[in-house]
Amino acid sequence: MTELWFWLITALMVLVSVAIFVVPIYRGKDQDEAASRDELNKAFFRDRMDELNEEADEGLVDNQGELAVELQQSLLDDVPESKQVQTQSTVAPWMLLPGVLILVILSYALYLTTGNQQKVVHWQETAAKLPELSSRLMSDSQEPMTDQEMADLTLALRTKLSQTPDDAMGWLLLGRIGLANRDIQTAEGAMSRAYRLMPEDSDVKLGYAQSLMLSGDETNVNKARDMLREVVRVDHGNLQALSLLAFEAFERGAFDEAIAAWSTMKQLLPENDPRGVMLERSIERAQAQAGAGNGQSVSVTISLGDEVSVSNEGVLIVSVHSADGAPMPVAAKRLPLSRFPLSVELTDADSMIPERLMSSLPNVLVKARIDSDGNVMTKDGDWYGQSQPFSLGESSQIIINQQN
Repeated sequence: MTELWFWLITALMVLVSVAIFVVPIYRGKDQDEAASRDELNKAFFRDRMDELNEEADEGLVDNQGELAVELQQSLLDDVPESKQVQTQSTVAPWMLLPGVLILVILSYALYLTTGNQQKVVHWQETAAKLPELSSRLMSDSQEPMTDQEMADLTLALRTKLSQTPDDAMGWLLLGRIGLANRDIQTAEGAMSRAYRLMPEDSDVKLGYAQSLMLSGDETNVNKARDMLREVVRVDHGNLQALSLLAFEAFERGAFDEAIAAWSTMKQLLPENDPRGVMLERSIERAQAQAGAGNGQSVSVTISLGDEVSVSNEGVLIVSVHSADGAPMPVAAKRLPLSRFPLSVELTDADSMIPERLMSSLPNVLVKARIDSDGNVMTKDGDWYGQSQPFSLGESSQIIINQQN
């Protein structure tokens, strides 16, 4: 609806409101006065007739019929006067002008203060810029879109989809924008609509599976895994599907599946492709995780000193260092605060750098710190403690009783 149509419709609504205000004043008053005068005459006639009947019964009146006729004639004679009263009761137009002005001014003033006109205008302008924003998103030669431009694109796309709900590619684009913005709810809802419209499209399946995996729900993750496997069965070289399957398998603890998927991806990549280095690191990390539990682990029991207070917003950071106390950790684990004493086990899967696994150290020491604000870069006021050096595969005790 254009702005012109908006103002025409609001003007019509105001005119209707004015009519509701004015018409009863002109018609209702005359009708009320005429009705009141008529009812008064009837009541007077009935009362007088009752008096005549009583006087006739008492023998005080001999000509009751003549008096009744005279009373009826007087009632009829009063009708022109009633009409004259109606004519004289008409309200002058200038008397209604203040009320009409107040009604019009108040209506538009209320809209201007509560109707969010500027937001409506911005919404319409943004919806009209959908082609421009879409081309900017697809262009590689320009700078990345700002957060405001992405928000405008989302708004414009939602407006377009409300008018064309069967546009599967539009829903797919909205879902991808949601994934880019980490808006899981928008991404999953849009991808679901796209999947219902185009259930056999591989791009739609990949987008929908990714949104389901990010939801964290086990049922959704299982559904996403099945969809990705369907894509791989049809297209054996789909790198995105293989990457998502490898990531899901690693998170699930199926390290052999993750290694197989990453190895397949590495074989499909061209020689000297820079992504091969990342795949090698991922494979090594999965192999280290698969080999965890072969005795190359570190176990510590952590307890708190009596003077230590724990914040609900904090986290526990446990790190493994070389026995010489080097500040750079070899492995680390971040845990939510829970009841103490707490037993923690670290393996090669927790190593910070794949090239330097924790199992490469013969002796280690472990540090534990309660990060009170959730920011690992700040240490002021944090409580900490550390163990004595001990051999890899053994266990140790840590008491957190020191403060930075």
